[in-house]
Amino acid sequence: MPTEDDVKRSRAEEDTPEEEQSSEEAHAQTSSEPPEAAAEPTPTEEQTGDVAPVGGVASPSQLGTKRFVYAAYFAGAIAIAFLVSKIADFAWYKLQGWKPTIGEPRDEIVMPLSALIGAGAALYYWYRTRARQLAEEVAAEMAKVTWPTRTEVTNGTFVVIVTTIVSTVFFALMDKFWAFVTNLVYGGI
Repeated sequence: MPTEDDVKRSRAEEDTPEEEQSSEEAHAQTSSEPPEAAAEPTPTEEQTGDVAPVGGVASPSQLGTKRFVYAAYFAGAIAIAFLVSKIADFAWYKLQGWKPTIGEPRDEIVMPLSALIGAGAALYYWYRTRARQLAEEVAAEMAKVTWPTRTEVTNGTFVVIVTTIVSTVFFALMDKFWAFVTNLVYGGI
């Protein structure tokens, strides 16, 4: 929000000729004391990390696109843990067939091990800035996507259904017509 000084300064700059203005700018750049206009800029959304804490905790709406990145890493950790648990169960069964003293797969061993591997993989890729940067860029681009309204979806669905019905009827009639012509030409039963 502009202050009174900013408004006065902008009015004064409009009234001064260009030569005086350029000399004032040159003097401001060479003087040791910084002018009021060159005060530190307020941090932008990108600089603050797109998070505005409320009571020490950021709400999901304040996280912006970062919430999708966090959700993707969490879902990736769960997916990796799930796959590792299935692979470990399969390997345990195969090992049991080879060495029966091992016994059935034990979930109290397989599940925590799978969870640790999934969390480790997510953390590994989180701390790789290139992977996290790519995920943040994808989330930012996805945020720019405009989704169709309910009316547009309804109209589009209606057009697809009508087109399908018309096409089905057309091809069924063409099939009957060419079957009739074929029977006339070849004298079928």
